[in-house]
Amino acid sequence: MEPAAAIQVSSWPAALRDARRRSRMSQRALSSRIGLPQGHVSRIENGAVDPRLSSATKIARTLGFEPMLIPRRAMPVVLGLLRGLEPGAAERPLSAIELLVGDGDAQEDDE
Repeated sequence: MEPAAAIQVSSWPAALRDARRRSRMSQRALSSRIGLPQGHVSRIENGAVDPRLSSATKIARTLGFEPMLIPRRAMPVVLGLLRGLEPGAAERPLSAIELLVGDGDAQEDDE
């Protein structure tokens, strides 16, 4: 699974659901691997509950991701690198996230 796929998703719950589906894993299989009830995984994916950091980390790692804190100032570089991994990225317009992060950093640098 390509890490760049996460850029195109607007929310963490949607990114989780999409990553799980791309992994061809059911909610039940994911829940048994991470030790949470399937209903709780469903509520996390629907944005009804916020998972604990430990649960979010287990979920991410089970789906092949590594959670990390990225300084805001580094986000344009990280997004650019991830975008470079995505097939056809040069032809597509920037996502709303990429635009917002870029605009925010540009304003901070000017101050």
